[in-house]
Amino acid sequence: MSLSGEYQTPAAIIPAPGNARFLNLFISFTAAMAGLLFGLDIGVIAGALPLITAHFSLSNQLQEWIVSSMMLGAALGALANGWFSSRLGRKYSLMIGAVLFIFGSVGSALAQSPEYLLLSRVVLGFAIGIASYTAPLYLSEMATESVRGKLIAMYQLMVTLGILLAFLSDTAFSASGNWRAMLGVLCLPAIILLAAVFFLPNSPRWLASKGRHIEAEKVLRMLRDTSEKARQELNDIRESLKLKQNGWGLFKSNSNVRRAVFLGMLLQAMQQFTGMNIIMYYAPKIFSLAGFTSTFQQMIATVVVGLTFVLATFIAIGMVDKAGRKPALKIGFTVIAVGTLMLGICLQLINDGNHSAGISYLSVGMTMMCIAGYAMSAAPVVWILCSEIQPLKSRDFGITCSTTTNWVANMIIGATFLTMMNLIGAAATFWCYTALNVLFVVITYVLIPETKNITLEKIERNLMSGKKLRHIGQ
Repeated sequence: MSLSGEYQTPAAIIPAPGNARFLNLFISFTAAMAGLLFGLDIGVIAGALPLITAHFSLSNQLQEWIVSSMMLGAALGALANGWFSSRLGRKYSLMIGAVLFIFGSVGSALAQSPEYLLLSRVVLGFAIGIASYTAPLYLSEMATESVRGKLIAMYQLMVTLGILLAFLSDTAFSASGNWRAMLGVLCLPAIILLAAVFFLPNSPRWLASKGRHIEAEKVLRMLRDTSEKARQELNDIRESLKLKQNGWGLFKSNSNVRRAVFLGMLLQAMQQFTGMNIIMYYAPKIFSLAGFTSTFQQMIATVVVGLTFVLATFIAIGMVDKAGRKPALKIGFTVIAVGTLMLGICLQLINDGNHSAGISYLSVGMTMMCIAGYAMSAAPVVWILCSEIQPLKSRDFGITCSTTTNWVANMIIGATFLTMMNLIGAAATFWCYTALNVLFVVITYVLIPETKNITLEKIERNLMSGKKLRHIGQ
């Protein structure tokens, strides 16, 4: 300790500087593998569901449960990972997730009944809950403020690439009808993730929160260009750890922490109630309504949607650390609102007997427009914001709450989409999502903060000083 109270690492145990660039790339690669698995498991059900339905003669309700059971597992995984991440650290949480990915993928491929498949999907969901919680959090704690948004957006890019690869895999296997291969092939990237995680360092912020300051600085010195940057960052982290309470206790006693937790939950609910994940889960069903009757036509249209998702995510990567988080959200929600409005009109025209090819292709175009708006905004930006706004001492608790909200909302839309279409029609279902997205534009204007190029510790200081939520990134 110096007279100023700052932490000083004894010279004898300061490690030699490592290859910071290589280590940061490896961390990004490993987190990307978690994102890839996340996307693969989201996307694979779109092509597999019609084949599973035919194999097991599933009702609409069972189809909804096959889809939404994974989200139930993800909500449980996010809840459990609050404990894993806090006690075991981000690294070992990812390791647990990788093991569960393997078991869930193999179990789904070998399922002999809908009940067994449901159970395996819950296990997969548990793994996704861990990955969706841990990977963005880990990246946010390892990256500098100048590239933090870009790295988490690149993680989201891998999610979208996983969805696209799942659609391509589904298309390849659709000719033979081999849904077991569609589901089982996902264990291969899970094995790669498990192997890579062994070589990851622990998060310096997690290490510091456990009093392991020497190890924390060692990791920071490997990640940052200079020793001075590492030392200053550790001192900022130590300052944020002076709060005596943690998690639930801090949530109960501190209204500023409650504001951050509720904002994170609101952001995740907004992301899901855009309605875009239903396109991922039910893409062939939507395109059958749009007039594409053959399985091959539906799968090709689904692949086009996946490709749009990937390409539009590059917009987010390019703008999130330059233009900022708020502009991306405002533009994205507006684009989704227009797209769902027009898609609903197209589906209503088709339902009224207009089966022209032009309307069918316009439906695909509007679907692509919705996905593009989502991919460049809510899909990555919500995860970025949720990893940034929580105070360090309650970060695991706050992200547990927000990630669980994401998967509960995801489960609700996955379990109600077919029912809504049966009750009020496809057009009205998408118009409901139009109204929600208009509301989200308003919420973004009045409540959401801009956090680009601001350190996590400064965001925390602004929050804890009582600044309005929309100003905590200033």
